Amino acid sequence: MTQEELKNRADVPEALTWDLTGLYPTKEAFETAVADMQSAVKQFCTAYEGNLTDAQTVQTALKEYSEITQNADWINHYAFLPTATDLTNPENTQRSRSIENVLAEVSAQLSFFDSELKAADTVVLDQVETEEPQFASFIRHIKEDKKIQLDPKVEKAFAQLSPVLNAPEAIYEQARLADMDFGTFSVDGKEYPLSFVLYEEHYMYHADTAVRRAAFDKFSAVLSNYQNVVAAAYYTQVQKEKTIATMRGFDSVIDYLLYDQEVDRSLYNRQIDSIMTDLAPVMQKYITHVKEVNRLDKMTYADLKIDLDADYSSEVTIEKSKELVADAISVLGQEYVDRIMKAYPERWVDFVQNKGKSTGGFCTSPYGKHPYILMSWNNQLSDVYTFIHELGHAGQGIMSNENNAILGAEPSLYLIEAPSTFNELLLTESLKRKSDNPREKRYALSNMISNTYFHNFITHLLEAAYQREVYQLIDEGKSFDAAQLSEIKRSVLNKFWGDAVEINPGAELTWMRQSHYYMGLYSYTYSAGLTIATQAFLRIKELGQPAVDEWLEFLALGDQDRPAEAAKIAGVDITTDKPLSDTIHYLDETVDTIIALTSETTK
Repeated sequence: MTQEELKNRADVPEALTWDLTGLYPTKEAFETAVADMQSAVKQFCTAYEGNLTDAQTVQTALKEYSEITQNADWINHYAFLPTATDLTNPENTQRSRSIENVLAEVSAQLSFFDSELKAADTVVLDQVETEEPQFASFIRHIKEDKKIQLDPKVEKAFAQLSPVLNAPEAIYEQARLADMDFGTFSVDGKEYPLSFVLYEEHYMYHADTAVRRAAFDKFSAVLSNYQNVVAAAYYTQVQKEKTIATMRGFDSVIDYLLYDQEVDRSLYNRQIDSIMTDLAPVMQKYITHVKEVNRLDKMTYADLKIDLDADYSSEVTIEKSKELVADAISVLGQEYVDRIMKAYPERWVDFVQNKGKSTGGFCTSPYGKHPYILMSWNNQLSDVYTFIHELGHAGQGIMSNENNAILGAEPSLYLIEAPSTFNELLLTESLKRKSDNPREKRYALSNMISNTYFHNFITHLLEAAYQREVYQLIDEGKSFDAAQLSEIKRSVLNKFWGDAVEINPGAELTWMRQSHYYMGLYSYTYSAGLTIATQAFLRIKELGQPAVDEWLEFLALGDQDRPAEAAKIAGVDITTDKPLSDTIHYLDETVDTIIALTSETTK
């Protein structure tokens, strides 16, 4: 990245931004859709409130409810996507907040539907499930939720209060993307601009050790100025979750947050405990090798994301990425490739960097429309990994939406990261396949470690380990402040990295850098998804087309099956620890291969 300053959103090339006309051609069409939805909700309430007593009425209502849900989904996307690209624009913020209030009121009006279905006779629900299989997963959840259902008036109040209940994440995003001013930092007399995005997307990977460490120090210093307000927002979030958990009859907030994922705590704990214990030595071995190859005086927390072989990396333009992506995913068949490659001409992707844009990347797939992907392109191979990761989400979103009704299209959160990380493994395999040169092979494998496993298995896993400690405090009736959060984070980092990494000042503030903490138990699902992805990938290498067919079937499942049953369709049994232990063994072998290839390149 050669830019010196981030541009304002109005000054960036339109071709590098996503096209929201795929949702609504004009703002006027959007406003008309909002009014039409509000009218449809009133008619729905008049027709069905108090009348959901027989299977036929429920079936008819479910079809109308699906249509309202779809329209609400499009409206919500049209309102919130612009805030992700420019939170400094007051028009974006105002529209998003206005629609959030509209949807909260709609949700409150429709809350009777859930409440009455959960109060309905199971015989009626069973009949609906039999006669309308498209709603089977939705009815499954309705029947399961009977035991945690609150009084309908309370459920309606929760719906009405949703903008307030979601405020902690909004406060956090405003703090990090709108309020924090990182200024500049200097190295050897040269001034460098700094922002949240520039650090996370650029300086964290900088090849110059002096620049990288100075950027980390300045970034951490500014973060520390906001630690108390961010800690207060986070405390509000977890205390809200604990309160709702208690109201719904859960002894632990962890069990409450795992409930919707349809997995028990043993699977959650296994991911965290096994990786903290068994993968830590593997990654300590790898990061020590990175230090030696780069001839660093020491490996600090500020150095963790550097390339093993920075001199070998080449610039990758957006245009060049087309070839890399198409080749990587070709194993899944031409039909899959054709679907995914539409992302370029149809402008699914917001590639550009600008002030006020959210960091990281995400993919969202509004039902019946094409997906939308946010990222910040820096012309690095790591960008291709981010992009193909999000395209994995997009592929699952498209296939799930095509094969399921909107009320049953969203898979369990436990499975959601499998398709994305699977695509990253395909990219590494493609890069490795193209050369017999030891340095090129090492380059491909080290990028798999740093971009796929480091980010998804390590970064997010360490978030999950920290998060578990926080929730255990709340379950014990205790509270926390910024200092305590930093203490917990430092302890987790020290435990994982041991003597291999110096956890220098500022590392403990990493808890301030991730919005996943406002999304329940999301962080650990990256390692869960990558475990499934790794085993499915290795099966495809071994079995070929039959395993490809099973993977494509898995992508189309939506919410038809619980996670354990869904993973088995992809050939992976997550009820045992074998997939996770096999994945860690695969990583250990990969690190040993990288070290051996280093010996070959230095002969």
